[in-house]
Amino acid sequence: MSIKYVVLGYLSWKPMTGYDIKKIIADSEILPWSASNNQIYHALVDLNKSGLAEKKIENQVGAPDRHVYSITQKGVEALREWVLKEPPPPPTKNAFFHQLMWSDLLSQQEMDSSMETYINIVGEKLFLIEVEREKQINIPQRTAREKFLLDAIYKNWSAHFNLELDWARTVHQELTRNRKLTDA
Repeated sequence: MSIKYVVLGYLSWKPMTGYDIKKIIADSEILPWSASNNQIYHALVDLNKSGLAEKKIENQVGAPDRHVYSITQKGVEALREWVLKEPPPPPTKNAFFHQLMWSDLLSQQEMDSSMETYINIVGEKLFLIEVEREKQINIPQRTAREKFLLDAIYKNWSAHFNLELDWARTVHQELTRNRKLTDA
């Protein structure tokens, strides 16, 4: 997925600066994207050059000028074409599975610590998703369908992390209960 479509999507909500977009991306648990400031600003420049976004400069007293971008009709059409493309499959990479696969090298205490750390990480992520769901900061809900879709995304992430948390707790409990699995 190209950052330019993510940026176009945010611009479809309202005119924004690169900083506004970076803040939304950084604050979102349900629409994750790892984009640097450079990538966002380059995307905005490219979108402007290609006529998918337009830039207005707002002068500020005592501060640098603000470069505010808005999506053009051509940008809306490009975003629509991208949304119509075949979606990629859900991500299936989980680095913890690799750590877990070779954690037989660990003592029981180290294994417990590793599992507890993972359980805490997953639990924290779930908590952050629920907090974001309650606050719904920076995400407009312009139509009933958009509100429904946003809620569906929250439910998906919540279900995903609840399932992951249940799985991790079960693995940890079984390893603790059945010492012969770990003390070979």
